[in-house]
Amino acid sequence: MFKSIRVRNFRALKDLEVGPLRRINLIAGKNNSGKSSLLEAIFLLAGAGNPQMAVNTNVIRGLEPSVGAQIVGGLPIGDRVPWKEIFSNLDMSRSIEVTGHYLPIGQLEIKITSERPTTTEIPLGNAGNVPITNLQDERALIFRYNGPDGTRVEGHIRVKRQGIEISQPAVDVPFNATILSSRIGNTQEDAMRLGMLRTQKRGHLLLEALQVVEPNLQSVEDSSASGTPMIWGDVGLSELIPLQVMGEGMTRIARLVLAISSSPEGVVLVDEVENGLHHEVLPKVWRVVDTAAKQFDTQIFASTHSGECIRAAHESMSGDDFLLHRLEIVDSVLGSVAYTPEAISAAIRHDLEVR
Repeated sequence: MFKSIRVRNFRALKDLEVGPLRRINLIAGKNNSGKSSLLEAIFLLAGAGNPQMAVNTNVIRGLEPSVGAQIVGGLPIGDRVPWKEIFSNLDMSRSIEVTGHYLPIGQLEIKITSERPTTTEIPLGNAGNVPITNLQDERALIFRYNGPDGTRVEGHIRVKRQGIEISQPAVDVPFNATILSSRIGNTQEDAMRLGMLRTQKRGHLLLEALQVVEPNLQSVEDSSASGTPMIWGDVGLSELIPLQVMGEGMTRIARLVLAISSSPEGVVLVDEVENGLHHEVLPKVWRVVDTAAKQFDTQIFASTHSGECIRAAHESMSGDDFLLHRLEIVDSVLGSVAYTPEAISAAIRHDLEVR
């Protein structure tokens, strides 16, 4: 479990330190304050130097290429460096650094730099008619990871004429991390996670969580009867119906619980956690999340724009397990303010802005 996080030169985060941290951490702040960037930075650190994470963060944000663009691993290939946007102020001359203290492992650090390799490509076949290509002007992202017990590994990702080349270091990932976007989801992945939960004889945990919103739900099943693995539910009709038909709130709760169950002793990162959920069910949802996080010993980081979501979390969980962190700019510097339960109560009483 992370006790603190520091992020430098990543997207909107020039230099941000967040802590102390609890099991459940709710991240608030105005638009473009860096909430999603913080979640992505933690995801990068959890990858233990895996350069594929640079690809994943773009896909998570829904950065789809234009029609007809060559695509490799979710990134468009063209004249523009596809990962330039992950650097603060688009300045690739400064390295990205993410550090965190994770109990009981210790200090973790990843540094990402943009460098120019000095290699040369000589195409095979018809070499007399094809010019030699010097790759010195092509930038690569170099990932340097410092893990526990002095572990140091290096990997890279770079654009080549054939696509994207990724060199992934051989290192054990110290803990599982799952990130849930507010924009995209994967029904097949949902069904797979439910199947894994059922093999542990704990499928009832998802059913009980979904019954918070739909008390008539009698069972949930993972099935490929439609040709694609999906989650189906029994609400007393003559046939099972897909989970998505029951509404966005049901799908959101299912993905939250399944993400937690698939990251035991790890981290789950949730962007805009309140999406699809009516404010009246938010207290029940937070109790479900709190219970699941304790059952699987999972730490939660979730961003929100909703005052109702903050109030519901505050009312549903104890101060030992929950903290609100608000990202705000003071004297032109972005910082993080941790709100204790007493501070949240005072803000609610006096109608102060903490979103």
